[in-house]
Amino acid sequence: MTSRKTAQLVAQFAFDKKALDIVVLDMRKSVNFCDYFVICSGNTARQVRAIADYIDKEFEKLGMALRFKQGFKSSDWIVFDAGDVIAHIFEKDMREFYGLEHLWQEAKHVNFALK
Repeated sequence: MTSRKTAQLVAQFAFDKKALDIVVLDMRKSVNFCDYFVICSGNTARQVRAIADYIDKEFEKLGMALRFKQGFKSSDWIVFDAGDVIAHIFEKDMREFYGLEHLWQEAKHVNFALK
């Protein structure tokens, strides 16, 4: 599966769980450790955890293991490494504080039709 398709799946799974402000950034010209960032938010730590659990379970169903998972304990910022795609699932306030979209503002936004 291509990294673009993986990013689209992560974004769709987040959308399925009512994630807010889903952004996909094309990182290929900015960094050498991944191709895409998927960034999204939940209103509460509980919603962040639900989004992350759903993405994890859907990847398992597809036979795709996430390489790295961190942040489940506090659930205010959960990070997944899906190979060439890094997913950041933030609680709303935490996302504003860290401002990844601003930090990586030179990265191109990728639009997917989420349904």
